[in-house]
Amino acid sequence: MDLLDIFSDYTVVVVTLGSALLGMVSGLLGTFSVLRRQSLIGDGVSHSALPGVVAAFLITGAKNTAVLLTGALISGLLALLLILTAIKHSKLKFDAALAAVMSSFFGLGTVLLTCAQKLPDSTQAGIHGFIYGQASSMLLRDVVTISVCGIFILAVVLLLWKELKAFVFDRAFAKQLGIPCKRINLILSFLTVLSVIIGIQTVGVVLMSAMLIAPAAAARQWCDKLWEMAALSALFGGISGAAGAVIGALSEGMPTGPSIVITAGIITVLSLLFAPRRGIIYRMMLRRKAGEVHYGHGD
Repeated sequence: MDLLDIFSDYTVVVVTLGSALLGMVSGLLGTFSVLRRQSLIGDGVSHSALPGVVAAFLITGAKNTAVLLTGALISGLLALLLILTAIKHSKLKFDAALAAVMSSFFGLGTVLLTCAQKLPDSTQAGIHGFIYGQASSMLLRDVVTISVCGIFILAVVLLLWKELKAFVFDRAFAKQLGIPCKRINLILSFLTVLSVIIGIQTVGVVLMSAMLIAPAAAARQWCDKLWEMAALSALFGGISGAAGAVIGALSEGMPTGPSIVITAGIITVLSLLFAPRRGIIYRMMLRRKAGEVHYGHGD
């Protein structure tokens, strides 16, 4: 398949559109995860969704996407609840609680997956694809689901924009303003879980965290304002999703999910190197110029 054929292939167009929308939604919510210094929350939730996917299959015996993602949503929310409870009622820090819950849930998911693979028939085929993603199997109804969830997430973010801004940058000040920080935290966490769940079919439970964090980390290098960072992160996510899907279509045997993540990683690396003011190259040039001025005065 060459580049011209892509625009006339229905499946590729659907996968590209769905991947781009997913990248935009993930990039938007990743902004808040990065600024809250909870970048690994997406990793924990995505890994914790695996037992929900397999359990939903074992209980229903069906590989219906809606059923499997519902199981993933329940499992992800349960894991998030356990993490927040452990932080609140114990001396565990966020990273320790997340690591404990994530590893336990992923281990349980692996055990359940092994049980599913031992079934006497072949109905379990395809469940394993949720680990690394199976974007090529995306259908139009999946794109519609991503679109509906994306519109819902965007509406909530816009509706609570001032509260989210205060909560992310200064929680103490937000409390003084009367903002219910616990409720805002739960809403933001739920939106993050929702974005992870709709994305695991595309990039898998292992790689989904990169879709949340990489675009936001790249956008942080270019912006100082929250709305600029959120918009640019969504743009980077959309570009990563679309470009990764096209690369996967052009390269025979190249999986789409990893291609999307690699594209997002390249954008992040380029931003870290070349962004003005915060980029590594820019800072090196400033230090070199400062050194030349210093030595010049010394002479």
